[in-house]
Amino acid sequence: MLTCDHPLSPDRYNDRVEDHLRVTEFYHASQIGVVQNQKALVNALIERWHPNTHTFHLPIGECAVTLEDVALILGLPTDGLPVTGMTMSSFSALEAECLLQFGVAPRKSECRGCCIKLTWLRELKENMQLTNELSIQRYVKCHIMLLIRTILFGDKSGAGVHWKFLPLLRDFASIGHYSWGHLYRGLCRASRYNCKEIDGPITLLLGWAWIRLPYLSPLPRELHSFPLANRWRNWERGDRKYRYLNLAHFRKAFDELQEGQFLWVAYAVDRVDPNIIPPEIYMYRRQFGLVQGVPQQEQALGKAHGEVLTGPKNLNWATTPSHSNWVMHWTNRYHYVLSELPMPSQHPLETYMFWYRSKYGDHLNLSNLVGQESDEDN
Repeated sequence: MLTCDHPLSPDRYNDRVEDHLRVTEFYHASQIGVVQNQKALVNALIERWHPNTHTFHLPIGECAVTLEDVALILGLPTDGLPVTGMTMSSFSALEAECLLQFGVAPRKSECRGCCIKLTWLRELKENMQLTNELSIQRYVKCHIMLLIRTILFGDKSGAGVHWKFLPLLRDFASIGHYSWGHLYRGLCRASRYNCKEIDGPITLLLGWAWIRLPYLSPLPRELHSFPLANRWRNWERGDRKYRYLNLAHFRKAFDELQEGQFLWVAYAVDRVDPNIIPPEIYMYRRQFGLVQGVPQQEQALGKAHGEVLTGPKNLNWATTPSHSNWVMHWTNRYHYVLSELPMPSQHPLETYMFWYRSKYGDHLNLSNLVGQESDEDN
């Protein structure tokens, strides 16, 4: 069993900064409460993840977390600049960036390598006097750095946040221009046989699974709140038995998954009240319902799966050969938007499923695997 249980309480903020928080487009993510993990479900999903196709392989076909899911489950902007840039490993560079943006810098004891301890950021935020525009912006930047670690890029320790994100916050008015959706890299890394833990937005992964597979979800508590992750805020208080379902339970459920149990179009008006979706988020919605044809050969990314956006010193990841092509691909994303009309014909789907089962059928039934989690792990 992968270690993936890192529930963290959301950081509160002063109501006076709400308008500034909306400018950064992190307001909705700030409303997400504590969503208790179900690590057996997370492990069962990771077993179905294929790092070459970047999709979950289920008996009814392939599926993945989309930008629409990110926008509605977490309430984050997804149609913007890529999150990339310079990384520097020196403490002096970290110190200079903090002085520039906060007017004060942490001591080395208040950092862990290139990570700023969350305790330092929280103390800085709590003691900040909101007397002018500059102090309010500094306060909101502290809050966003905390959100980045607790909601977007969480890890097992949850003790610090890498300072590489700080340069993206320099221009306050441009913070909301980035696409903060992020998950695939964490899934690819976790799918390795020798990986022991998963990081990243676990709340997003759980929300996606519970929305797309409602029969495998705990009892939702708040159906009319946004972001949609709040449907399962504190779910364990009303559905404690769900917390103790084991890996074998979810493996069997996925093995026996039937067409109709997975919601391909999960955000139709009969499933999500459109009145709760804010206008700035609604613009990111995409309706699918298209017929799946046989895809092209998957692309093996190889070593790219192991690269991380940290040191070496003074490296600009936006221009490195391994990343610049993907940055350009994202910049030209509007060239790849599907425009065909939904089609009811089942012939292309039958063709796809024949190809899919012939290629991946040996990997679609996992209930008989020897490895099982121990009671202690669960």
